[in-house]
Amino acid sequence: MTDQPSQTQRVARAGLQISPKLVTFVEQEVLPGTDVSADTLWEGLSTLVHDFGPRNKALLDKREDLQKQIDQWHKGNRGGPHNAVSYKGFLQKIGYILPEGPDFEIETANTDPEIAKVAGPQLVVPVTNARFVLNAANARWGSFYDALYGTDAMGPIPTGGFDDGRAARVVARSAVFLDQIFPLEAVSHAQAQAYRVVDGALLVDGSPLKTPAGFAGYTGSADAPTSVLLRNNGLHVELVFNPDHPIGKTTPSGLADVRLESAMSAIVDCEDSVACVDAEDKTTAYRNWLGLMQGDLSETFDKGGKSVTRALHDDRTFTAPDGSTLTLKGRALLLVRNVGHLMTNPAILDRDGQEIFEGLMDAMMTVLIAMHDLKKTSGARNSLSGSVYVVKPKMHGPEEVAFADEIFSHVEQVLGLPQYTVKLGIMDEERRTSVNLKECIRAAKSRVCFINTGFLDRTGDEIHTSMEAGPFSRKDFIKRKSWITAYENQNVDIGLECGLSGRAQIGKGMWAQPDNMSAMLESKIEHPRAGANCAWVPSPTAATLHATHYHKVDVLAVQAKLAEGGRRAYVEALLDIPLATYRKWTRDQIRREVENNAQGILGYVVRWIDQGVGCSKVPDINDVGLMEDRATCRISAQHIANWLHHGVVSRQEVSEIMQSMAEVVDRQNAGDPLYRPMAPGFDSIAYKAACDLVFEGREQPSGYTEPVLHRRRLELKAKG
Repeated sequence: MTDQPSQTQRVARAGLQISPKLVTFVEQEVLPGTDVSADTLWEGLSTLVHDFGPRNKALLDKREDLQKQIDQWHKGNRGGPHNAVSYKGFLQKIGYILPEGPDFEIETANTDPEIAKVAGPQLVVPVTNARFVLNAANARWGSFYDALYGTDAMGPIPTGGFDDGRAARVVARSAVFLDQIFPLEAVSHAQAQAYRVVDGALLVDGSPLKTPAGFAGYTGSADAPTSVLLRNNGLHVELVFNPDHPIGKTTPSGLADVRLESAMSAIVDCEDSVACVDAEDKTTAYRNWLGLMQGDLSETFDKGGKSVTRALHDDRTFTAPDGSTLTLKGRALLLVRNVGHLMTNPAILDRDGQEIFEGLMDAMMTVLIAMHDLKKTSGARNSLSGSVYVVKPKMHGPEEVAFADEIFSHVEQVLGLPQYTVKLGIMDEERRTSVNLKECIRAAKSRVCFINTGFLDRTGDEIHTSMEAGPFSRKDFIKRKSWITAYENQNVDIGLECGLSGRAQIGKGMWAQPDNMSAMLESKIEHPRAGANCAWVPSPTAATLHATHYHKVDVLAVQAKLAEGGRRAYVEALLDIPLATYRKWTRDQIRREVENNAQGILGYVVRWIDQGVGCSKVPDINDVGLMEDRATCRISAQHIANWLHHGVVSRQEVSEIMQSMAEVVDRQNAGDPLYRPMAPGFDSIAYKAACDLVFEGREQPSGYTEPVLHRRRLELKAKG
């Protein structure tokens, strides 16, 4: 082996041609400590590439073949009302919809409480941004005071200096929450003067909690605790006392903060929220995942003119009511999202010089890296049950899920791990998965730890699948169609039917407006009420606020009631294509819709291509910041492509709108020193990429944005 291979040549390993940067990282940083030899790893990956790669290609070919048949069916049935019965029969005939087998329950074992037992918020964070990753991992605990004070949850955020009046309202609002969740027998938390532990019980001004079991522990002395730990629905709340603190001075008991157990889990994302197009990018991604699994990831950055170093939080210890030591995790349980089955990556070439499927590389590398956590015998660990949690997105139907299951069985065998060490999260975001969800779960019944709806990708796939059926409704109206309610309900219903309650997560999608926490507090409680035991939020602060919903709603009880109630959404409702019914749009309405889509595409793509930023808060056409990733870009691009295809808008109109919206995006990013304007030339690689997504949208596999984005980003990087 070459110690320091040149970065201009590839390194041969077991029939693979690998980037030197990746080889060096894997052999010098990842493998030590795993008891896996380099020969074992590369030979196992080579087998995965050369034996599983052709099968991967065949599954992608089947996607395209089914799509062509669906396109032809819609072309042949235009001009009349949609015949749902005939359509379903056709989909069954071509094998798009498969027979639903007998009832079963998943057999997933050794899942951690954050997956199986405790409902709570979930973060999704780009793996390539170490600072964001650390913030997400450390978001297990968050200050309720800070979350209320620093967001619009209690009205407009104050400007200028510290607002004493707002701080007082925050304390009062927190006391209301505590009185709701942890009521006292004789007093309100707002007026309480002394919290003490007597004979293992919490007494507040001499009175106990109405539910004494809600007391979980304390720090400091029993007579004058520095903090008191409470528990409800499996979630913890810590009351922090400090009479010398600026806030503690203002409360009778010296209550200085209320800390909520917030992000119970976080998905470290190698997929939709990153821009990883080559070995350099993949190495950055894998290195950050390694730092998380080893526990030594840190990041130093400038904040307010000072150098700040951020690292992972330690576990937390309390004295339990019986006097024993209680240890609680200081970090969110981390899952890792691999890429789907579609993309290849030039980091590694096969024996024929072709790029290997990136999903195969992710499977081997992310699980290998997670072995550093599995082998720990002391200190903070990610999985106390000895599991690795991999979320697998963009799978189409049971065959592709079964293929993923086989991939991870091979990975486990190569790495010497017990079968089913790897737990699998299935993203229910493609139409062929939705209509076959029960069989998708069955295909990985010993691995499934997670199912989750994804409205944006699901809508993008809906548009692409039914591209030839006719023009779709405007996006806001698509959300109101019956299929989306059926889709969300079916995900929960089938998850419960397959025994996920108490064993796995049933999740809901992202709140996309990180600056609108007031609206989130009003609406996102519907996710736990719907029986979802996790839901995505865009920030650690949002996780703290959303955690209050899981105190107010006992999700396991909701799931039990749903399972007994007999509700079951069926596939027929999912086949109600959200086409525009009347199509009596004014030209202004059409232009406004296309402008909204185009502005979102451009605002996202320009950062993706020029800066390699895969997820960010992008101002929409009304300057409202929205979280954008490839899923949001996919739906917008497919929507314009659909309207172009059916003549709702012309190519010339779209071109003019793209240019006018590029000027808007330029203005919105004027304060970014790294930003490269698209106007007036409209000839940048980023601008061309955005146009490709629209004008080539019909030809993109399943309507995905990755092929265009990767090609154009590589083009930019090649230019230096």
